Amino acid sequence: MSTALIELIQVSKTYKRGKVDVPVLNNLDLVIENGDFLALMGPSGSGKTTLLNLLGGLDHPTCGSITIGEQCITKMSAKALAQWRSQEVGFVFQFYNLLPVLTAKKNVELPLLLTRFSASQRRYRAESALEIVGLADRGSHRPSELSGGQQQRVAIARALVSDPSLLVCDEPTGDLDRATADQILSLLRVLNEEHGKTIIIVTHDPKAAQYAKHILHMDKGELVIDPTLTKQANNASAISSQSAVVEEVSSMPESDQ
Repeated sequence: MSTALIELIQVSKTYKRGKVDVPVLNNLDLVIENGDFLALMGPSGSGKTTLLNLLGGLDHPTCGSITIGEQCITKMSAKALAQWRSQEVGFVFQFYNLLPVLTAKKNVELPLLLTRFSASQRRYRAESALEIVGLADRGSHRPSELSGGQQQRVAIARALVSDPSLLVCDEPTGDLDRATADQILSLLRVLNEEHGKTIIIVTHDPKAAQYAKHILHMDKGELVIDPTLTKQANNASAISSQSAVVEEVSSMPESDQ
């Protein structure tokens, strides 16, 4: 039985600039296994973020198909895609995107406001997600009262709160110093190895990419597997990194039907 979570077949993306077609992705074929931790690298303009947006259901390919968890998301209506995205994908960005007037816990709760969860369920899941990222004691703090690393942990907790199968991260450590970046990347590794999340990160940082199980290089809209960068999971333990403080919590409850 296949363990693939994501399959791209002949995926292309072209943008219009006036009357000119600007190709960004060119006939990509890609399979990502369930439970993988994949880093996408490449120069600016190579198509990394465009690919990430397609995988997260934020954009549509010009042609080709994208199947995630047996769902062909390229055939979904806008409403169905938004519903799927809210349940199956967690997003982590470089600049946190936290609402400054809300506490950490309320920021984490935000994705659940469009679900059937009750207020008590939303609170429980937000508290559980904050505990997973090591911020159980910071739930009442606003973003201005948190460090950059703590704000990114809140953003990761927000991405986790709906218990998605896929986390997509666009330069998640790009605004952090090296030590704090290593803590965030160690946390992502724990989420992958201990919580079973499939994670895809876009990064320009080779040190950040080394936390992943596999690395793909993009150039001019095409994927290039670089044997000097790609490594197997059994080599991951050789990486020297600073461990993140992560608390394990019990499984989050399911929504009442």
